[in-house]
Amino acid sequence: MKLKAVIAGGGTGGHIFPAIAIAAALEKQVPGIELLFVGANGKMEMEKVPAAGYKIIGLTIAGFNRSNIFKNITLPFKLIKSFFQVRSILASFKPDFVVGVGGYSTFPVLKMAQAKGIPTFIHEANSFAGKSNQMLTKNATAIFTGTGGMETFFPVNKLFVTGNPVRENIIAASHTREAAHHFFGLNPNKKTILIVGGSLGANSINEVILKNLDGFASLNLQLVWQTGKTNAAKYAAAATNHANIWVGAFISEMDMAYAVADTVISRAGAMSVAEICVAAKPAVFVPYPFAAEDHQTANANYLVQKNAALLVPDAAADTTLFDTVTALALNSTQQETFIKNLQPLAIKNAAEVVVAKILENVRA
Repeated sequence: MKLKAVIAGGGTGGHIFPAIAIAAALEKQVPGIELLFVGANGKMEMEKVPAAGYKIIGLTIAGFNRSNIFKNITLPFKLIKSFFQVRSILASFKPDFVVGVGGYSTFPVLKMAQAKGIPTFIHEANSFAGKSNQMLTKNATAIFTGTGGMETFFPVNKLFVTGNPVRENIIAASHTREAAHHFFGLNPNKKTILIVGGSLGANSINEVILKNLDGFASLNLQLVWQTGKTNAAKYAAAATNHANIWVGAFISEMDMAYAVADTVISRAGAMSVAEICVAAKPAVFVPYPFAAEDHQTANANYLVQKNAALLVPDAAADTTLFDTVTALALNSTQQETFIKNLQPLAIKNAAEVVVAKILENVRA
């Protein structure tokens, strides 16, 4: 019998890329499976999922706006409309099971699936569970987490610690240093720093880079600088006359980006940490200070305590980030220590473990 599955969620790369990794593992373990993604209109999944080769339907849904409460007036109507949309999707597609990865669209899709008796599975990447996932726990078939210690949020009898699914192209990457530098138009004989701050960008990180463009050049260092969408034009213009810098709002080829990097500056979202472990790249983390329960600091400290990374608080980025990352970039001994300590922390089969457990329940 041909299986069908819906994968719901998105909003950020931390939700989207695990979803794509799970989809790829499903296709590998269940040849011929039919997959359908459901996301939120206007969010990045509506671009990234089709780019990965999968069909996606967008819902008319949005999250609660904490900065302007008046924008929430239409929220109940959008939620109600999304439930009608989901009911239609499930009735026409008839999935055998549904996987939720967090984000606006997760709640209505899994809630409706649970009401119809369709098995539902949740993947929670972060060390602090999202509200949607918490509200869906009671009727979920199984819950998969990136880290341990999640019993606070989820019932133990449904909980499986699998790690976070990392994209296959990062796990299987085999690009040479020379090929990666050629891809970005840089010199393979120079040390290169990769800067990634998420899809919207990290203002504190970007402003430090902007202020120190000449400083990186004077130390003979190169940059691959993913700025994110916010103020991308400003940063691109500033880097125009710097031959040692590749700059762009987004990097689709993250396998190439990790291959080019000697060191990395990054936020400390769960997926960024998981990818850096898999790629085994020495990193300086600048955790997003407004993450729920400050979970990004906890993510980064997990590596720092194992002597596998460095941490610069967001509030200290302006004064210490440049010196911290350049010192690491020029210290081969410290880089080698970090690489050695990162390798045992890499979980490369999380997607396969998640899928195996899903199929065990679906086929029971």
